[in-house]
This record gives sequence, structure tokens and C-alpha cells, in this order.
Amino acid sequence: MKPKPAGVNTFAPMMDLKKYRPVAIWLFVGAAMIVIQILLGGITRLTGSGLSITEWKPILGALPPMNEQDWHTAFEKYKQIAQYKYIHNYFTLSDFKFIYFWEWLHRNWGRFMGIVFVIPFMYFLYKRRIDRSLLWPMIVLFLLGGLQGAIGWIMVASGVGTDLVYVSHIRLAVHFMAALVLLVYVIWFALKLSVPDFKKEHLPAIRNFTLLLLLILTIQLVYGAFMAGTHAGKSAITWPSINGKWIPNMQEGGIFHNLLAIQFIHRGLAYLLVVLVVIYTQWLSRLPKVSVLYKMRYVPLLATSLQVLLGVITLTNYLTPAKLWLGLAHQLVGILVLTTFITAYFYSAKRISIK
Repeated sequence: MKPKPAGVNTFAPMMDLKKYRPVAIWLFVGAAMIVIQILLGGITRLTGSGLSITEWKPILGALPPMNEQDWHTAFEKYKQIAQYKYIHNYFTLSDFKFIYFWEWLHRNWGRFMGIVFVIPFMYFLYKRRIDRSLLWPMIVLFLLGGLQGAIGWIMVASGVGTDLVYVSHIRLAVHFMAALVLLVYVIWFALKLSVPDFKKEHLPAIRNFTLLLLLILTIQLVYGAFMAGTHAGKSAITWPSINGKWIPNMQEGGIFHNLLAIQFIHRGLAYLLVVLVVIYTQWLSRLPKVSVLYKMRYVPLLATSLQVLLGVITLTNYLTPAKLWLGLAHQLVGILVLTTFITAYFYSAKRISIK
């Protein structure tokens, strides 16, 4: 049995981790629920369901239309917006019920998440599992959750009473990235309460490289939201070329609005990430075998490679019914890549005290 390093008290941190274990489990459950909510958001976008519920009723809105008359009333309200007039004017009541379901489920999952976060929080507060040191981080968590809900409603409201047939892809990207910020915050918080300090390492070079990967991935995810919001996939469903060209004409509309530019940047960042992650994998492979980062060395590469593969398959099947579920899988693996990088950054960012 190895002796404990002189001057290091490992007993107190382990006691803290035992105390906070239920809180950490609660946070991990919350993170899983956020992932489901993001995927439900992806379904609402891919099915064009986001504007189907034209009102925001925090309490009464939890219930769907309860009879045929209520359904007709909701459908008539939907008929007043531009999306119905210009895109879905062929819809029957049955078609409307389908898109209504996904938006209703998306909103109600958000309400359910609020309950799952608030009630255990009050219980842990009562049981003193959450002390003063955790109070401010918890307040930030709830503020981020509330902000995400507000952004979601602002995004939907922008498509009601206007000429927009879909919500702005810029607003969609803000909504998506706010959800990811909340997810990352919850995961980081849970890791801090569940991982003992001795498992982390002070690896500044790897930490900085991981930060670079996270920066590129963040831009990549923003452009993924742009792809979904503008339906840029339909502009070029060929691979590896873009409609027969390696560099398409991207002048009109610029890098934020030109569909080919959005797709070109989204593809290019994916290729860049794969190259950098190959280097990253080799770097992690040189660490001691007891290192957590060594044990997970192939995970970033596998996740990134699968993400690119799904992207290609989704693109080439863009005009088929499989687009919905392929796009959803693509989004899920993108979230997995993000959580992988965040976890790696967490384990490489151990603070050292200088005495």
C-alpha cells in the first residue's frame, strides 16, 4: 500500500464527495434530461413543428387541446401565421396534430425538467446536502435554465405575427448554444462533486489543446445550427465535392446567410477537427497508463469520426425520409463529442498550489 504524500489530507475531500454524491447523481440525471430536451428541439426543427403552438401559457399550456373543438381552435390560430400560409397550407387537422405533438412534448419536457431540478434542490437544501459553498453555483444553474426557456419563447414568438415561415437560424443557433452551455455547466458541476482531486492532472499543454478543440467544435456546432435553420443541406447533397466544386461560390449572403458557405464551413471544420483529434489521440497515448485521459484516449477520435460519418450519410440522404432520424443521430453524437472534450478538459485542469 502506497503511503499518502506528506502534507496532503485526502480524508476531508473524500468525505465531501460522499456527502455530495446524491447531488452529483441528481445533476447527472439533469444533464441526461437536457440532452433529451436538445434532441426534442432537433425533432421540432426537422419536422417544422416549432411554430405549431402560437401561445405561451406556462401553466394551462401543459395540457393539449382536450376535445375536437379545441383542436380546431388551435388549428385556426396556426392558420393565421406565415408558415401555414406559405409552407403548410395543404395541412389537414391530422397533419397539424402531428407537429403540435412534438412542440407540446418539447415544452412539457422543459416543464418536467423544472420540476426535477426544483424539488430535489429543495430537499437537498433541507437535508443540508447543499451548503453555502454550493448555493451560488445552484443559483447560476437555475438562471441558465430560465434563460434557456426565455430564449425558446422569444424564438417562437418571432415567427408569430410576422412574415417568417421559419424562425431565424441565428436565433436557433443562440437557443441551441444556450442549451449546450447549460448542459456543460451541469456536467462540470457534477464532475466537481463526484471526482476526487487525485484523479485529475496538471497538464497545461493538453488542457490548452483541448480548449482549442472546444473552440473549433463550438463554431462547428453553431454552423450545425445554421445548417438546420436554413435547410442548407438541400443546397448540395453531394459528397465529397459540393455540387462538383471543392470551393463553391460563397459571395452572395456572406458566411452567415449563404447556404453553400454555411455548408462549406460546416464541412471544413469537421475535417479540421478529425485531423486535430488524431494528433490529440497520439498525445494522450503517451500519458501514463494509470491516467484517466490515457484510458479514454480513443473516445474523442471514435466520437468525432462517427460524427463526421453521420454527417455525410445525413447529407446524402437529405431528400429521403431517413433525414429526420439520421439528423437526430448526428446531433446526438455531436453532443457526445462536446461532453467528451469537456470531460478531458476537466481531468487535465488540476490546479496546483504554490507554497
